[in-house]
Amino acid sequence: MTLLRFDGVQRTAHWVNALFFSVLIFTAIPLYFGSFFGVVFARHVVEEIHLWAGLSLPVPVMVSMAGPWGRRMRSDVRRISCWTRNEIRWLKTFGRSTLEADKYNPGQKANAIFVGAAIVVLFATGYILQWFRFFPVSWRTGATFTHDVFGFAAFAVVVGHVFMALTHPGALRSMIKGTADEKWAARHAAAWLAEERERSLGS
Repeated sequence: MTLLRFDGVQRTAHWVNALFFSVLIFTAIPLYFGSFFGVVFARHVVEEIHLWAGLSLPVPVMVSMAGPWGRRMRSDVRRISCWTRNEIRWLKTFGRSTLEADKYNPGQKANAIFVGAAIVVLFATGYILQWFRFFPVSWRTGATFTHDVFGFAAFAVVVGHVFMALTHPGALRSMIKGTADEKWAARHAAAWLAEERERSLGS
């Protein structure tokens, strides 16, 4: 039995979002560490690329959730926001407690929630830093600190996410092809597999 884990809309949103995050990370390095300027692009070019990538960051998620094509994405957002006691216990014990995982395990849910929050925070603080004339000094100071903190945190999370993807080829394959086999689901997402089986029998 082959299961549809991610449709084309979800996969496109994920990879476009990953592209924007990659551009933001690589352009943030010379912006934060000035000694890197001129190695590839001049400062004003790097700033423009960083700005437009940042302004575009929320677009893939917003488009993927809008309209009839976003049904599966909206369903997954609701799924990610729903936590059971067992999932919280699993997260607190760093995966050492037993859990019959849903479509997403608690670590994946926490990662998705952080990324969503980071997109909002980085967009808002970046807006303040770019058009600073419209905001008081205290806002600009707070925005600088918050933008830097979330930027470093996002970098760490992205690196961790890439590492987990590379060490879990079944999960990575599902984000590339969109499907997962029953054997993989039984091991990593048993509750979701049971749900899909029930839906298949009912259809």
